Amino acid sequence: MGLDHRSLLLSVFSGILLFLSFPKFGHWALAWICLVPLLYALRGRDMASAFLLGLTSGLIFNVGLLYWVSGVVVQYGHLPLYLGIFVMLLLALYLSLYVSLFAAGVTYFGRRQVPLVITAPVLWVLLEYGKANLLTGFPWGNLAHAQYLNLPMIQIADLAGTYGISFLLVLINAVLCDLITRKESQFIILTELVVGSLLLSAAYSYGVYRLADTAAHIRNTPAKPVSIVQGNIDQSIKWDPRFQAETIRIYADLSGKAALSSPDMIVWPETATPFFFQQIEEKHGEVVAVARNSKAFLVFGSPSYRRIDNRMYFQNSAYLLSPQGGILGKYDKVHLVPYGEYVPLRRFFPFVEKLAVGIGDFLPGEGFEPLSLDGAKAGILICYEAIFPEISRAYRERGATFLVNLTNDAWFGTSSAPYQHLAITTFRAVENRLFIVRAANTGISAFIAPTGEVLSRTGLFETTVLQGFFHVMDERTFYARFGDFFVYLCMAFFVIICFITIRRKS
Repeated sequence: MGLDHRSLLLSVFSGILLFLSFPKFGHWALAWICLVPLLYALRGRDMASAFLLGLTSGLIFNVGLLYWVSGVVVQYGHLPLYLGIFVMLLLALYLSLYVSLFAAGVTYFGRRQVPLVITAPVLWVLLEYGKANLLTGFPWGNLAHAQYLNLPMIQIADLAGTYGISFLLVLINAVLCDLITRKESQFIILTELVVGSLLLSAAYSYGVYRLADTAAHIRNTPAKPVSIVQGNIDQSIKWDPRFQAETIRIYADLSGKAALSSPDMIVWPETATPFFFQQIEEKHGEVVAVARNSKAFLVFGSPSYRRIDNRMYFQNSAYLLSPQGGILGKYDKVHLVPYGEYVPLRRFFPFVEKLAVGIGDFLPGEGFEPLSLDGAKAGILICYEAIFPEISRAYRERGATFLVNLTNDAWFGTSSAPYQHLAITTFRAVENRLFIVRAANTGISAFIAPTGEVLSRTGLFETTVLQGFFHVMDERTFYARFGDFFVYLCMAFFVIICFITIRRKS
């Protein structure tokens, strides 16, 4: 069966529901029904039609989710508007291919009598995993991320990661679609409803238990007071040498106010010092003086450089200073932002060369080693690194007892991107049962509990100090120990499905 207007409208509707499941414009409840229109539209379709319907849903979804990319590359990459829109559409089109493959796969196995409730969640998980790992990976907008405010349902992330949550969401969508469309077997529908309800109830019950258990564990560990300094430095003048003294003054004044509450640690955001802190000069001394005057550990972001074979390489770094002003440690960002900190495929896309910040590509760091302070170990996530679960997990394996996320979301303005970035970051807390201290240049700065709850937060474009705390956590979750074990189970199950399908066909 070919395409018709009704099918296209249903796929468009699914795309709209998908992006309206995410912050800042949407609501998490929509994620439980967002795929139903698309799955309904796929009934009786051939593979080509299914692929196009999936592409339609995926394109609507990803344009709605990532519209802000065009604004970033136009304003800060200095591309013309039409080229900025083209870059955004190119990214959205690539990500839409995963939804297309999902739709085509569901159709393929449906024609071979494999139940939708089996194929849909497995396919979705495998494709999300592929999106998170192929071409340097981009796990932004995974379906689970829409649920970050639904605290009881996201607690299973400490077992199965975000993929377990996505699996459950797609499963319920498939059950609802079958409930609407199936007429021939009430027993099958009843079975699907029972299984779906049991899994939903089990996940919710586990979530309620883990919320209470984690809260009790937190009460039994001492709190360490922390102050987050949100400098709110305008991105257009951030790197202007004439504004460096004013930047230091802003951070020093705010840190002085923060010191009045006697925090153990003060945290500044990514590249808070728009100069090379490693160079021992007047500005270096002014930052050291902040740590000494506040009598607190100071964590802050700064650009740095290394000379290799007479060539200078830049790095995006974070420093830890002691209350006496000594450098206790330094972390160099490992997972760089494509077209922001390095330019892959520059031969094929020369027009994006200007999107790289600074002179030439940045050099990645060498590993994820926590920084030690006062009996605790901080895993440092610089900006983009917070969206990759394997990085936080690597820190936990090396003994990190809390996470610090330094970021600069000024690039995104008042778009939905800062809200989406915060939503994704909360899952790193749940997966590893660690507190997260999140410092953002223009917001959203926040304290995130090991349950994923945002305990306190700033608004966007506020110059402020956020007071909070973290607790040293020593629990090793199943996810922290075994990683994406659930995905590997889905892979094995998918192989079995393919084998049975091939046997049936032959």
